[in-house]
Amino acid sequence: MTATQARPAAAEIGRDRRRKEDQRLITGRTRWTDNITLPGMLHLAMVRSPFAHATITSIDTEAARASTNVVAVLTGKDFGDELGVCINAWPITPDQKTPTHSPMPADRVAFAGEVVAVVVARTAAEARDAAELVDVEYDELPAVVGIKNALQDVVLAHPDLGTNKSALWVLDSADAGTGADVEAAIEAARADGILIEREYRQQRLIPAFMEPRSVVVDPTGEQLTMWSATQIPHILRFALAATTGVPESKIRVIAPDVGGGFGGKLQTTPEEWIAWAVARRLSKPVKYTETRSESLMAAHHGRDQVQTLTLAADRDGKVTGLKVHLDADLGAYIAVVGGGVPVLGAFMFNAIYKFPAYRFECQTVLTNTTFTDAYRGAGRPEATYAIERLMDELAAEVGVDPLEIRERNWITHEEFPFTTVAGLEYDSGNYEAATAKAKESFGYDELRREQAERRERGDRVQLGIGVSTFTEMCGLAPSRVLGSLDYGAGGWESASVRMLATGKVEIVTGASAHGQGHETAFSQIVADRLGVPFEDVEVLHGDTQVAPKGLDTYGSRSLVVGGEALVKAVDKVVDKAKHLAAHLLEASEDDLDYADGRFTVRGTDQGIAIQELATAAFAAHDYPEDMEPSLDADATYDPVNFNYPHGTHLCAMEVDTETGAVTMRKYTCCDDIGVIINPLIVAGQVHGGLVQGIAQALWEEAVHDESGTLVSGSFVDYLLPTSADTISFDVVHVDDPSVCTTNTLGTKGVGEAGTIASTPAVVNAVVDAVRHLGVRDIQMPCTPERVWRAIQGSKAGGATETPPDAMPHFVDGEPNQQSHDGAIDQDGAGQ
Repeated sequence: MTATQARPAAAEIGRDRRRKEDQRLITGRTRWTDNITLPGMLHLAMVRSPFAHATITSIDTEAARASTNVVAVLTGKDFGDELGVCINAWPITPDQKTPTHSPMPADRVAFAGEVVAVVVARTAAEARDAAELVDVEYDELPAVVGIKNALQDVVLAHPDLGTNKSALWVLDSADAGTGADVEAAIEAARADGILIEREYRQQRLIPAFMEPRSVVVDPTGEQLTMWSATQIPHILRFALAATTGVPESKIRVIAPDVGGGFGGKLQTTPEEWIAWAVARRLSKPVKYTETRSESLMAAHHGRDQVQTLTLAADRDGKVTGLKVHLDADLGAYIAVVGGGVPVLGAFMFNAIYKFPAYRFECQTVLTNTTFTDAYRGAGRPEATYAIERLMDELAAEVGVDPLEIRERNWITHEEFPFTTVAGLEYDSGNYEAATAKAKESFGYDELRREQAERRERGDRVQLGIGVSTFTEMCGLAPSRVLGSLDYGAGGWESASVRMLATGKVEIVTGASAHGQGHETAFSQIVADRLGVPFEDVEVLHGDTQVAPKGLDTYGSRSLVVGGEALVKAVDKVVDKAKHLAAHLLEASEDDLDYADGRFTVRGTDQGIAIQELATAAFAAHDYPEDMEPSLDADATYDPVNFNYPHGTHLCAMEVDTETGAVTMRKYTCCDDIGVIINPLIVAGQVHGGLVQGIAQALWEEAVHDESGTLVSGSFVDYLLPTSADTISFDVVHVDDPSVCTTNTLGTKGVGEAGTIASTPAVVNAVVDAVRHLGVRDIQMPCTPERVWRAIQGSKAGGATETPPDAMPHFVDGEPNQQSHDGAIDQDGAGQ
């Protein structure tokens, strides 16, 4: 904002605005990809492997070809090199083992659900019917399922690589000069302090977006156009050009209305490449829309880690060191940013705490399962879960309240900016204020008293209180930082502001929405800063021809990076308009004030509105000789740092000690997300994020059996919560948000905050309810059976975590259970 510009009297920023997008969405006037119909369009159906690992010995397509209205049946051998390859944009180490990912393999499949043939027909139903007639002969091969099996390298997911181990990535504070030697801290704690060793499991999750993936390709004309339900139209355009040889100028990618993503549409998918190749070969428009079962089976999954942690502290509970080893399952292939997702967590395990020493290792492995990639939070929820579980364990060891142990170790507000042991500079924060407000709103002390009374009475239903204090690195952006991590792209974002002759305003943004409310929030920013009516602003996005520059939407970057690019473009418009206004008003620019969308000559009633200036610039009858006749402006913004929202989440859970049933009693979160543009949108983002994080804690789990078959391949087996399964959350924000120094708006990311913080809050609450019975851990999701068996195990004097026979299905391909001291014996039971 220029020095003479003031915020309009009727400020848009901070105002509850109903989303502009919602009218067309809820009345069915949407532009979903599956709604698109083109003249002469053909439909695709994919033939998928039922085996997780097998060689393809033959494919008989004759019966399918003879079916009604079938135009073609094509296999990997038919295409040859036409298909290109699916890219990995983030090789985390120079020696990373990266299997070639063909969109349609010709000789070997590496996971159940991999495409081996495509049927092209006049209608989708005819294509699906014919796909069932394609006869594929396989020679099944041994499949490796589960992280611990993969690490043994007995069965190989890709025999040509010679190992299942893809890459080992290490961050050591002693080597980096950001902290002390963690091994020395561990030895000191072992001799005269507290040493906590734990193993936690981050189960595999499925993004389960509302709109299945869909793609339409039109090869007719000079330019090939692809519509896709994607989060990344610009990255998709680049990947198509880079792998198929078609010039980028000849490719147009459109992300129309996209029905949710949660990271699950941050992908360049085999189906997009197949549709592209079929359309080019047949010179006909084609469409593919996956079924829900295909989506669950073959769209990328998330999480899937085993976390081995060692926390060192002195006898007062002051942390002295943290050692983390992750084993992360990438699935059969390394997806766009799949290898880098667990590495993002490396910078967040230290969280809000002052660790003097730190070491992080991540071993990625390949298995014969669906490949994994970003899922809401991408690395940061996994890290937050682990450290917040550990801090509860430390509090129990010291014998103090979990909030007190956190206060003993967190960064105080006077210490910002603060350089962490992982090397990041946190620019702002006030953990004390967020915690105090959350505690008051939650009724923390009263609930603790109720908990003590229930324990004293020996009630059947016990009360547990869970704490989660978090911060996250979001606004995935600083290009130099991403370059230092070998990420294959930058992190900048681009925006344009067009002042139309009618006085209306068009915004063009490289951020691509899939449910976040971009059109509304960006309109509010521009209306506020330009002083024009909210209704006069239109936002254009999601089309690489309309918005040719951009890096799309993920990592809570739309507002803090894309919004800042927009602000810079708006300020350029104001500067141009000021120059024109001074000319038309015959005044000096230094004598002009700008407020409420109007330039006035200071001390007079002479003035002109910016929308009038837009018309004058269009007419070009009278403008300065040193100025072009336009007020339009472009800007590209590349931050110098990440963005660090934070908060305190408190959860009360009731646990029936006889059945293991868990019920949420209360949930309060207090987040510092800086300046809030639209409280209504923020509330929706937080509520949605909370439900996804709670769902990991209590319900969701993608499970493959020993042969690599997904046994949770429908919503009958993969449990998603409904509104009936949740409660009304108490969402508050700090009254005086800490000053964000990374952008002029003072905003911080919010899209992933609820998911990051809620999972450990819930699990900590469940464990807290039964800790007095000897239970220290329950593997997620905390199903009634797992909770019950953990309680029974403690009563029997055995393992206090979920015993292996509690698993009604395979988890990690084998029983995985931890004993009191974190040791695992060979059969998985606690020693």
